[in-house]
Amino acid sequence: MRSKVYFIAAKDANDISAVNARLQKLLKESNVLNFIRKDDKVAVKLHFGEEGNTGFIRPQHLRVICDGILKLSQKVLLSDANTLYRGKRLNSKDHLALAYAHGFTKAVIGADIFIPDDNKKEDKIDVQINQKFIKTAKIARFFIDADALVAVSHFKGHILTGFGGALKNIGMGCATREGKLAQHCDAAPVVYVDKCIGCGECAAICPVGAIRIENGKSIIDSAKCIGCASCMAACPTMAMFIDIEAGIEVQEKMAEYSLAVLKDKKEKAGFINFALRINQECDCWGMENPRIAPDVGILASADPVSIDKASFDLVNRACGKDIFKLTHPKQDGFKQLEYAQELGLGNLDYDLIEI
Repeated sequence: MRSKVYFIAAKDANDISAVNARLQKLLKESNVLNFIRKDDKVAVKLHFGEEGNTGFIRPQHLRVICDGILKLSQKVLLSDANTLYRGKRLNSKDHLALAYAHGFTKAVIGADIFIPDDNKKEDKIDVQINQKFIKTAKIARFFIDADALVAVSHFKGHILTGFGGALKNIGMGCATREGKLAQHCDAAPVVYVDKCIGCGECAAICPVGAIRIENGKSIIDSAKCIGCASCMAACPTMAMFIDIEAGIEVQEKMAEYSLAVLKDKKEKAGFINFALRINQECDCWGMENPRIAPDVGILASADPVSIDKASFDLVNRACGKDIFKLTHPKQDGFKQLEYAQELGLGNLDYDLIEI
């Protein structure tokens, strides 16, 4: 059975009022939030952006989404789990402070924020899934305990998964730091020698001392590397890349983690993708990175696979080519979609309903 994906075009991400008007119309006509009931505890999964990166979804857009949720339930919190790499999102206190600094205050978004603490046992949970790679997923308990889940995702490129959308936001984003490590651990980066300037930022940030500078270039000891991706986030020239086979494995682990989060959320999850300000890399990068596509619009669906496939198709159609393959030739982002469908998370076939 084909899934429904609702889409509304938005051609200028900088016009916040116009985008919000389009978003309101999308929410009304798609009914994407109507699975929420009065007493539901609603988790809104969001990426608040890394310090130095402004590609994240604008907090003003979250106000529209939160207002829509609050009409259905008063129990709503925005949340994200802490990162594996070093930065302002490594621990809950700094992560929350950064979210506020990026404008995600209650006065702006109309709801509070909760950042689970990896140091607190009560904030973590093991979820048994017994899949090919992951037997027990390490998830931030808040997302499992929530009665309803709304994933608000910025659709963009990604050095490890080709692109990132709803599946990455859920699978990677709801994992604890231990869970993120389980997904990354087989993916030691390789250095683009021609891009490396020998600045030493990667060596300085590596938590296990797996990187050294020799003859003005970075050298990675793959035997020591834990795959945390701190070096990729710190590199000012994007000189790090992941081997294609490791990238595929990460995508499949990420899909399995999405299964862990969503397996008890049947008909209790909704997905909203912003295909606006489409960058080459993830919002985790602590720097601005290139735009690779024009602004396309906003999508909504009850199916995380279909919404990511539709976002992928619409962005590539706007570019007239597979822009994700062009910018990340070593990765095939379609693998995450195929595997997620195999796991029963959704459908590759969809009907696009343009509003």
